[in-house]
Parts: sequence; structure tokens; C-alpha cells
Amino acid sequence: MVTKTRATAAEALEGLLFDGMTIMAGGFGLCGIPENLITAIRASGVKDLTVVSNNCGVDDFGLGILLAGGQIKKMISSYVGENKLFEQLYLSGELELEFNPQGTLAERIRAGGAGIPAFFTKTGVGTLVAEGKEVREFDGELYVMERGLTADLSIVKAWKGDAEGNLVYRKTARNFNPMMATAGKVTVAEVEELVPVGSLDPDHIHTPGIFVDRILQGVHEKRIERVTTRPREQESA
Repeated sequence: MVTKTRATAAEALEGLLFDGMTIMAGGFGLCGIPENLITAIRASGVKDLTVVSNNCGVDDFGLGILLAGGQIKKMISSYVGENKLFEQLYLSGELELEFNPQGTLAERIRAGGAGIPAFFTKTGVGTLVAEGKEVREFDGELYVMERGLTADLSIVKAWKGDAEGNLVYRKTARNFNPMMATAGKVTVAEVEELVPVGSLDPDHIHTPGIFVDRILQGVHEKRIERVTTRPREQESA
């Protein structure tokens, strides 16, 4: 019987990392990111990475620490607005960027996980997004061809998981994680709570364990990317 559970993030990534690899990292902003696995990748010193992720964390947290360590060569993303280092590296030519509309990025990952090499979408037709890509007419409308995405390694974060790798995500953390879990040659998951096999309601499982190769219980900081509060109303005298 194959044991999927690992005690630490370093153990979960043992033998999987190599220079020049492609890594998918789940989450949305700082919500649902596999922060323990990212930290272990930072410590490994692996470099020349292509990273597929909605965004690249912030300057000192999430994928931002891989940028700071000079480990990322290329980002395939849809939003990069919260990371000043990302901006500097891109403008200086030190970082490659493949920019995607957010829905297109999600569908490229889903397609890769489903074994679909390419698909057509109206999003981006007539813009820079379509440059160098095939554009085809269907029923009188133009569509641009986008390629599916796969990775050497997918790192995902879930709310709960069991030793078989069955995963349940919670709220916004469900963005990108489920589809990335299907699109990696190897998928490693970190969870907030590792529960006994059989304790998860089968109807509530988002990622079946067949997609997950290794799993660990992590300790999560749960930062807020940008705190916005409503101003208090002036109290009457």
C-alpha cells in the first residue's frame, strides 16, 4: 500500500524538484495558497522555474519569496498588481510574463487536466492577447485558440484532507486549486486538517484522492492581502 502522508513540506517535495521545471501553485491572492510547500521550495534552492499561478503573492509572502530568491524565470498569470518586486523584475527584463485573462487561465489549466490540448475562446480577440495565435471563425464569430496547461508539479492547499488524498476546499480557497490538482504530473497537497479516511462526506469531496500523490498537514498564517474597512459614522453630540 502506498503511503501518501508526509510529516513536513520538505519530505513531501523530496525527489520532485529540479531546475527549469514548471510548477502550478493554487490559490487566489493570499487565500488558499500552499504556503508551507512554497517555503520548502524556497529552501531547496531550485531555480529557473516556470510558475503557473493566478498571481505571485506579495513581496514577502507566498510566491513572492521565490521571486525574491531569484528562483522564478517565468510567470504564467492573470493578476500581478500586488507585488512591487514582480513589477521591477518584469520591467527590467529579468522576469518573463505570459499574461492571461483570468477565465482563460482557469480554462487552460482545466483543459490541461482533462487532456484537452487546445480550445477556442472569444476572450482576447482583437487584442494583444491574440497576437501570434490562431484565430478562427465559428458561426460568424471570431475565436482565438488557447493551449491547455500542464505542469511537472502541482502544489495545492485544501481545508481538509485524508490519508488517501481526498480534498475539501473552503470558499475562495477553491479558486484554481481543484483544477491544478488534475493538471500536474505529480500533485502535492497541504491541508489545514488531516482527518481519518472515511470521515469526509463523499458528496463534499472536491478533489478525489486519485489526483493527489502526497499530502501533509501544514501550519497556516492566513494573511489578509489588503485590509479595507468601512469608515465609522460620526456620532451625534
